[in-house]
Amino acid sequence: MGRRHQVCQHQIGLNVLPRALHLLSGGAAQGLVNALKTSIETATHTQLSCTFGAVGLMKQKLTEGAPCDVVILTAALIEQLSAAGHVVAGSARNLGPVKTGVAVKHGTPWPQVATAEQLKAAMLATTGIYFPDPQLATAGIHFMKVLNDLGIAETVASKLRPFPNGNTAMNAMAACEDPHVIGCTQVTEILITPGVDLVANLPLEFELATMYTAGVRSTSTCAAQAQAMIDILTSAEHADLRAKGGFLPVV
Repeated sequence: MGRRHQVCQHQIGLNVLPRALHLLSGGAAQGLVNALKTSIETATHTQLSCTFGAVGLMKQKLTEGAPCDVVILTAALIEQLSAAGHVVAGSARNLGPVKTGVAVKHGTPWPQVATAEQLKAAMLATTGIYFPDPQLATAGIHFMKVLNDLGIAETVASKLRPFPNGNTAMNAMAACEDPHVIGCTQVTEILITPGVDLVANLPLEFELATMYTAGVRSTSTCAAQAQAMIDILTSAEHADLRAKGGFLPVV
């Protein structure tokens, strides 16, 4: 295959199509990326192709060779991928920590969840519990641990409504007709979903603040554009946008 076919730009007649910039990302960054999509495409002269999902699944897709120029996962996973040569050394930038919270359908009463006992009571009282994949999603794995620590995992098993990621879980909860359901996922995914309200973060004893980090895929043929995208996502200029979307400041 010739060099012209190896790059991600194609010329048709006199028209040059934007080069594709592929993103694999945990769902926590979906709102931020979508908010800055036009700015990124304009600045990098690319067209973003984004795949969002549970971080474990996104890591699996990357290692199996899915198209990817930029990857956004937990800091721990990015560190692993950098050590294994899948992410360019020195390219990683932190977007910020994201906490895990409790959500309800918009317009329904907010339960008390400030303490372990209040959270336990809320989970026992609800008719359905919406949350992300308990094996591949950061918040889903953590939430199952919380239920076990509360001693109610078996009691509420029939109420559990797991979904591939937090975004699909929150959208499903918003669409359901039952007003007595509750959800748990990362606050960034709650805040971008119409029809659901963020009640509060998990109680302090169950708090989870996950650092999300972006890096350039080592095999990217658009590495300069990929790094430019990461610089935009993590820039001081967009600190307020990150905060509004649920990212805490990087310290």
